[in-house]
Amino acid sequence: MRAPYAEQVTDDDMRAAALQYVRKISGFRAPAAHNAEAFGKAVDAVTEATRALLDQLEVRASLTGSRGG
Repeated sequence: MRAPYAEQVTDDDMRAAALQYVRKISGFRAPAAHNAEAFGKAVDAVTEATRALLDQLEVRASLTGSRGG
């Protein structure tokens, strides 16, 4: 992966990123009461998708000094 790569991503990091994404896509910083459940479920779903992605990624060691060619 290209820098900046975080070796340790916490649950709080994933939740914060999910919240930022849902806010951006929905256009709402905080949902109205009648949309709060949908908003919360979306944040949960994005958090879980992020966790699944990070659990499945394979990060290989970089070949420092090797430029090929």
